[in-house]
Amino acid sequence: MKVGKLDALDLQEKVFPFTGVKRPEVVLRAALGEDSAAVELDDWCCVFSSDPITGAAKNNGWLAIHVSCNDIAANGAEPVSVMLTILMPEASSTGDVEKIMKSAHQAAKELGIEIMGGHTECTYGLIQPILCATAVGKVRKDRLITSAGAKPGNDLVVTKGVGIEGTAIFALDYEDRLKGQIPDELLGRAKKMIQQISVVPEGKIAASLQATAMHDVTEGGLLGALYEVAEASGVGVEVEESLIPIWPETRAICNIFKLDPLKLISSGAMLITIPDGEKLVAELKENGIKAAVIGKVTAGKKKVLRRGTGEVEIAKPESDELWRVKKMVGK
Repeated sequence: MKVGKLDALDLQEKVFPFTGVKRPEVVLRAALGEDSAAVELDDWCCVFSSDPITGAAKNNGWLAIHVSCNDIAANGAEPVSVMLTILMPEASSTGDVEKIMKSAHQAAKELGIEIMGGHTECTYGLIQPILCATAVGKVRKDRLITSAGAKPGNDLVVTKGVGIEGTAIFALDYEDRLKGQIPDELLGRAKKMIQQISVVPEGKIAASLQATAMHDVTEGGLLGALYEVAEASGVGVEVEESLIPIWPETRAICNIFKLDPLKLISSGAMLITIPDGEKLVAELKENGIKAAVIGKVTAGKKKVLRRGTGEVEIAKPESDELWRVKKMVGK
């Protein structure tokens, strides 16, 4: 198997057919492009999302909380709490666990949520801690948003910029390797990009303006998110590459490692489909969040990225660029 998420075909053939008994209370379930599940409770839905942290050596507790809550926000829901599982290598100390928990605690305070439980153990076969967070949120059932709601004619909006999480991970985990290859000031800003990870604020704003679909841009990058939303919604997309926001820090680090920023893990960016993208961009700007309209949802199934005078097909996601670097440097 390749390192990273299972691809779409494997999910559809090896995972989705084996999910037990379908319950009527479950109104959002495992499907391509859906990162959450939802259970109907009278007029409300309880929304759940699980995410592992396997590719970051630093700030992993903080990342676990924010990344899992981002998926909740992509459903238009309010994050309430998290269950956190921490698996530690044999060489770890209880001080290492405390460091992770303090990091997670800080993120939970920032979001106003509770870490209500979980599991912690030391186990065989690990070279670094593995975390898995299950976030829980709430939303009125008539306001639940999924990845499958994109409609032809909708604008495609992306917030902040692509590659944010990947850029921060590289800057923090490979600081010594990057020193001397990019200016210290640029490297310092790249490390601080970790502070841009949450998409909860833009999720709330987009939901209030009748977003039709939202997708947290994680593994597989923006191109992976575009593919998954299009497949989930049964639509096509047309995207203009020149309109996609990419931070200078991301370009610099991607150039050093020879990576495609559009295929780099991008927590901190939200992909949104909405009838009036410019109205959303203006509202986000009023709230201090940069965003851009990058294209349109189209009828049919064609997924196109326009590059200059040409175009390329947006294919199903491959292994994230993060894992290429991890393999390259050996950790």
